[in-house]
Amino acid sequence: MAEVKGYSATQIALHWIVALLIAAQFLLNDAIGDAFRAATRGEEVGFNPLVAAHVFGGIAIFVLVLWRLVLRKTRGAPPPPAEEAPPLQLLAKLTHGGLYLLMIVLVPAGGAAWFLGSRGAAEVHEALTGVLFVLIGLHVVGALYHQFVLKTNLMERMKRPEA
Repeated sequence: MAEVKGYSATQIALHWIVALLIAAQFLLNDAIGDAFRAATRGEEVGFNPLVAAHVFGGIAIFVLVLWRLVLRKTRGAPPPPAEEAPPLQLLAKLTHGGLYLLMIVLVPAGGAAWFLGSRGAAEVHEALTGVLFVLIGLHVVGALYHQFVLKTNLMERMKRPEA
């Protein structure tokens, strides 16, 4: 596969759509958490559109992330900036790998918690959500570090598709 210089319009759109969906998941977390706790206490849980939005949002993230991975495999991704130190390249690779892994694993864990009433799966889902939050923070800090400290203009790759 030839080395690509930037991301495609589809890759960029999927990145930002998934980012927005994850932000919504964090905002919708309280509703599904309250409903889950009520259900585990044996209380009747009625339909709540915020709970449904969290469930369907998770499924959408799962599907879109799989699509992103297929595009990454078939089209490729741009290499890290040449001037980036090898330890930073490794950190970026591990962060991205962790983000992809968590975005995929969180959905079955959440599904098992919600649809099977599994408290263990709920605990795993909650713990992994915390790790995801940390990795997102690291991802954002890394992008800002590249943009404003290293001045590599790395963020441009997620704004404009490769021509």
